[in-house]
Amino acid sequence: MTGMILDGVLMLLLVAALGYGVRLERKLTALREGQQAFASAVTELNAAAGRAEAALASLRASGQETDLLHDRILKAREVKAQLEALIARGPVSAPAAEPVREAAPAPLASAPAAAPRDDERAARMAALAERIQGLAAPAKAARPPGGGNVAAILGAMTANQSAKQSLNRARRSLDEDLFAA
Repeated sequence: MTGMILDGVLMLLLVAALGYGVRLERKLTALREGQQAFASAVTELNAAAGRAEAALASLRASGQETDLLHDRILKAREVKAQLEALIARGPVSAPAAEPVREAAPAPLASAPAAAPRDDERAARMAALAERIQGLAAPAKAARPPGGGNVAAILGAMTANQSAKQSLNRARRSLDEDLFAA
């Protein structure tokens, strides 16, 4: 009888060990699945960090270019102020003033609706260049202060316009990069 009791206790212990083994297997399976999910999350995080690092490098490069363009714009504004002072001092003749009035409306009328400010600025700059050209001929005889700088002023104005265009391209690409990420 003692043998049967011991066999019964042994059977109960074996059933309990079997139940504990099944429960342990389920926990190990869940742990493996969690580990795989964690590994894929780490991989995605690593890829996102790489994209952010590339976007940051692009942003830094754009910032440096923006600083350069900002300096150019400030210099161009100084030249513009000097140019306006020269124009204000110079005599305004009727033949030089008439082409300005005729030239300004033509580009504005044919300008697309998307960029009227840029076309208006370009038209004003062209009109201003024509006025400078008109003032440059009498300047040879009278030579007002800074009269020999007409070519330099025109060059600065052209550089300012190209700097603005470059800045706009940089802003567009930066916006595209930011919204793409």
